[in-house]
Amino acid sequence: MKPIWIVDDDASIRWVLEKALARESLETRSFANAHDALAAFESDTPQVLVSDIRMPGDSGIELLGAVKARHPGLPVIIITAFSDLDSAVASFQGGAFDYLAKPFDIDKAVSLIRRALDESLREASVEAAPAETPEILGHAPAMQEVFRAIGRLSQSNVTVLITGESGTGKELVARALHKHSPRAQQPFIALNTAAIPKDLLESELFGHERGAFTGAQAMRRGRFEQAENGTLFLDEIGDMPFDLQTRLLRVLSDGHFYRVGGHQPVKANVRVIAATHQNLEQRVRDGLFREDLYHRLNVIRLRLPSLRERGEDIPILARHFLVQSARQLGVEPKRLSEGAMRFLSRLELPGNVRQLENLCNWITVMAPGQTVEVKDLPRDLIQGAPESAMVQEAPVAAAGAAASVPATSGPASLVAPAAPDGWAALLEQQAAGMLSAGAVDVMDTLGRQFESVLIKTALRHTHGRRNDAAVRLGIGRNTITRKIAELGIEGVRED
Repeated sequence: MKPIWIVDDDASIRWVLEKALARESLETRSFANAHDALAAFESDTPQVLVSDIRMPGDSGIELLGAVKARHPGLPVIIITAFSDLDSAVASFQGGAFDYLAKPFDIDKAVSLIRRALDESLREASVEAAPAETPEILGHAPAMQEVFRAIGRLSQSNVTVLITGESGTGKELVARALHKHSPRAQQPFIALNTAAIPKDLLESELFGHERGAFTGAQAMRRGRFEQAENGTLFLDEIGDMPFDLQTRLLRVLSDGHFYRVGGHQPVKANVRVIAATHQNLEQRVRDGLFREDLYHRLNVIRLRLPSLRERGEDIPILARHFLVQSARQLGVEPKRLSEGAMRFLSRLELPGNVRQLENLCNWITVMAPGQTVEVKDLPRDLIQGAPESAMVQEAPVAAAGAAASVPATSGPASLVAPAAPDGWAALLEQQAAGMLSAGAVDVMDTLGRQFESVLIKTALRHTHGRRNDAAVRLGIGRNTITRKIAELGIEGVRED
């Protein structure tokens, strides 16, 4: 592994970081200015670069820009005594891994460098992404059924009704049906019937003649004419006004329609694909949707599964959206840690694929660092997560195991400890759950719990006698007195 480079004109900062990283068995190399660091890049490169932002000569931002131009995947941490907004924005715009303001806690600084180091090592092992991404992603059995249906319909012009919850990707499937049909070289026209006011929808669908209504100063072709010989996708068909359903039924029945204000029939050679998130059968029963139109549309029904039904697809979808979002913004793609990916895979995500895509856009812009942990996700997402999203996989305890660990406060309290056989395994599971949930100060939290449990148990055995408890635990009287005060343990007898 290559060394970590430290660039800072303050010798004391360099010394502190060198010693702290040496304790972690991490090799370092230090520079007093950006010029010397850039010169060193001619013959060597670091695993991570840590640089001050304000130094004599070239600034840390200028160093960051020069380094990113040569080595875009190298994590760079910017440190500064000027924790102002402009510095933070400039750092992240330049591609910094993260931003650290002086004075900083050395343990947190080392932890941040460790994260950057992990990112650098992961970057070196990541395989190149495939040049082409499939038009629809999914390995889940429910999606394989959708793919098979698209394949069976590839040589057909039959009308298709796509159903499924909002955000499941109904238009993507409609486009795939068009792309793999005999009409693939002809237009694909999409219209969301719920997004257009009722008074304009008729003209949008069928067009209008000049003078048909106020403002109609020229003849206009509607979506049916625009889609001639191709495919017309009518999204949210369940929201179409009842009187317009009659006109749509006539087009599907005899293949002709009239422009608004027109007297000559226009022939329509169009394949219609409709979609809805509503229960059309119920709307027919409620008198809100024509039964004859329903049967005209429901020739072949294709139901798209919700994201809840294809949770195993969340990782590949998330990676795809992160790459896509990064490409749009011209930045390096973020990555979800294993804990963050497990967390997302257990969420219900009622907005389905669209909600996941929006979340990945948020992560690309807002999440610190290249590797995203659970704690880096939107706060409302974490707070609203069900307990099952936070629990860790664990084997069931052997019969008779009765050990338990007190619940912690904050995000870690959402982690329900499993019950493996033996307290060490239980402690390991609790620690893993807290780390995956993004908890901080895990060592201190669990250490205090461990000491509190031991001291309380010893005091119960000695009926509250402090001296006897200290002897049984193998610690001094002053130590147990101090710990009792620090931990807020009550019910202690004066010896």
